[in-house]
Amino acid sequence: MAKKLSIELAQYSDKGKKDQNEDFYGAVLAEATDLENKGIAIAIADGMSASEGGKEASQIAVTMFLQDYYATSDSWTVKTSVHKVMTSVNRWLYSNGQRDYDSPTGMVTTFSALVLKSQTLHLFHVGDSRVYRFRAGKLSQLTRDHRVYIRKDRDYLSRALGIDINVDIDYMQKPLEIGDIYFSSTDGIHDFINDKQLTQIITNHQDDLEQCAKILVETALKQNSQDNLTCQLLRIETLPSAEQAEFIEKLTQLPFPPDLAAGNILDHFKIIRELNASARSQVYLAEEISSKEQVVIKTPSVNFEDDPSYIDLFLHEEWVGKRLKSDHLIKVCDYQKKRTFLYTVVQYIQGQNLQQWMNDHPQASLSQVRSSIGQIIRGLRCMHRLEMIHQDLKPDNILIDQNNTLIIIDFGSTKIAGLAEIKSRIEHQHILGTANYTAPEYFRGETGTNQSDIYSLGVIAYEMLTAKLPYGEIDPLKAHKKKFEYRSARQFNTELPDWIDVCLEKAVHPQPKNRYHHLSELLCDLNKPNQSLLNKKQFKPLMKRSPLLAWRIIAAIEAVMIILLVFLK
Repeated sequence: MAKKLSIELAQYSDKGKKDQNEDFYGAVLAEATDLENKGIAIAIADGMSASEGGKEASQIAVTMFLQDYYATSDSWTVKTSVHKVMTSVNRWLYSNGQRDYDSPTGMVTTFSALVLKSQTLHLFHVGDSRVYRFRAGKLSQLTRDHRVYIRKDRDYLSRALGIDINVDIDYMQKPLEIGDIYFSSTDGIHDFINDKQLTQIITNHQDDLEQCAKILVETALKQNSQDNLTCQLLRIETLPSAEQAEFIEKLTQLPFPPDLAAGNILDHFKIIRELNASARSQVYLAEEISSKEQVVIKTPSVNFEDDPSYIDLFLHEEWVGKRLKSDHLIKVCDYQKKRTFLYTVVQYIQGQNLQQWMNDHPQASLSQVRSSIGQIIRGLRCMHRLEMIHQDLKPDNILIDQNNTLIIIDFGSTKIAGLAEIKSRIEHQHILGTANYTAPEYFRGETGTNQSDIYSLGVIAYEMLTAKLPYGEIDPLKAHKKKFEYRSARQFNTELPDWIDVCLEKAVHPQPKNRYHHLSELLCDLNKPNQSLLNKKQFKPLMKRSPLLAWRIIAAIEAVMIILLVFLK
């Protein structure tokens, strides 16, 4: 049987010798899809004693974190999700603290959170609460105190939520092991129990975490703790895994559709005609019977009926499409009706793809290219904001509808950062797209980034302006050995200004670090000259800047020398 992530959790808090408890804690033991996609989250906070709204701050920080984290996109990594949530929480505390308490420290709290996703611990920390790991009888402190000591009996928090409009939160990730115990505490406990005592107490009571938590609080009180006392203890009981047979069974619950022809009925769709067929899939124009809406149905090829990796990727494409909302990205249709076969339904777009348009319009005008690239960027930006990389951007995968709107299609190769954190039941080799548009780092076996999509987009822009490719035709079997030497776009289109050429050169640079880091930068440089890029070009050798001109000069010099030699004789 498949196993899922499970923990044993104990939490305990006491106001101690203070009048009120300004500590706060909480946890969400997610289930089903949330458990797989988001994991288990626990948090602890200690309102700063010198803060008038410290109690409220700790409660708000923990509550908002646990609520909002699970509302973030499944495609985001844990780090991205928590960063966005805690940035929002911090700004809320800071602005409301200043408004309601008229003080820069009106609502201030420490904050430590653990997110357990798949087989990895993600730790977030700011302030002087602490997180420890107890493994194989050894206690290790994972966090560091953000506390500045003025003298032995006087110190202050150097970092916490609500102190400033911006906050720097420590982050780390660690692999989980079954039997690990993680211990979080506020300073009312760990300031009054040394590490040796902590280790001894956890060792002696690790079989009963509820009792262990109470003993830790009682021990700190006996040792003259003057603060609120809160702790959380969790033990890793099981880690997610799946029997290969069970996972394949889930993937193959729906059979592949048979070959379809005009007039055939597939569930609640009537097939109109076949649009395209390849070794990997078939694509049909169809009509949803009740609404009469025309749609496109993509069915998997029977050649891969016993290939779980292929089926997983086929399902993955629909998962991506359902989460994307942009006029420049193909829409996946969801009719909420039961299916009896495996297939994907997307909107039908009347028009042509960009490759067909480019064949009819070689060397497009600069204004047309700017407009087209701008539309593609709007679609890609939507994907990148969700931490998705298309990875197969090419003219064939961009449709142009009857309103001249460009729409990106085919998410079969899309990389999703959030899903990449989940231990995969099936390992997928990266499927390279068309070699001419594939970023060189893929051929080198490196991981793709947003800049890999920017490379592909740069090649498309270059081709639209020149009807050529910046590195010529690329053989995928030899690409890992190829020297990517840029061919100036002005060699093929002399009307292009220098500043457009240097923009294209940067977009398709073989090394990701030398490309544009953001889509907005590329769009900006396509619309107006970037003087810094032009200045850099001036210092390049002529042979690199304009090989054709360099050879012409060399030939002219040789001709002059030959003439001089003839006359000197």
